Amino acid sequence: MKLFDIHTDPNQNLLPYDGIVNYYGNVIPHVKASDLYDSLLNSITWEHDKIILFGKQIVTKRKVAWYGDKPFTYTYSNITKQALEWTKELMELKQLIEEKTGETYNSCLLNLYHNGSEGMSWHSDDEKELQKNGAIASLSLGAERKFVFKHKKTKEKVAVTLENGSLILMKGITQTHWLHSLPPTKKVNSPRINLTFRTIVS
Repeated sequence: MKLFDIHTDPNQNLLPYDGIVNYYGNVIPHVKASDLYDSLLNSITWEHDKIILFGKQIVTKRKVAWYGDKPFTYTYSNITKQALEWTKELMELKQLIEEKTGETYNSCLLNLYHNGSEGMSWHSDDEKELQKNGAIASLSLGAERKFVFKHKKTKEKVAVTLENGSLILMKGITQTHWLHSLPPTKKVNSPRINLTFRTIVS
């Protein structure tokens, strides 16, 4: 496994082949990022995620929220969500991320992980509603967490530590060839908010 530290060059592709992932490091200073975390924690309409697993509905510990330009519907894990209208704060963050990445987005899925015991299993963001090979920008606020990519065929892994206020961008054919996950860990006791800006196609 290749592990990239927080000083990674944002122009460097973290993946060795079959996709493009750029890590920008801090795009928001730590103090401001912590203030943003507190603000989003209280202003976002959080709800527990519900997924269908082996035919049964499971309520996850983590919480989620879905916002967008329109009341887009988005289906993953056999559950469909409808986007809420952007808040002023989320719109400002969207504009910042668009400036940093040179891409445009029309929606944002937020995840709230209360501590290291909550994570995300291996998956690709390749749902039919998403723009094929579209860019997905992920902003992290709060606790540092390790984020891991695994190639679907070779099983090669690449990991990066996502710090408070940092940004990672996945684009090109990444979702076609790579899985990614947020592994649970006993080393993290504090919460993290993750904002993934993406593009839904009508």
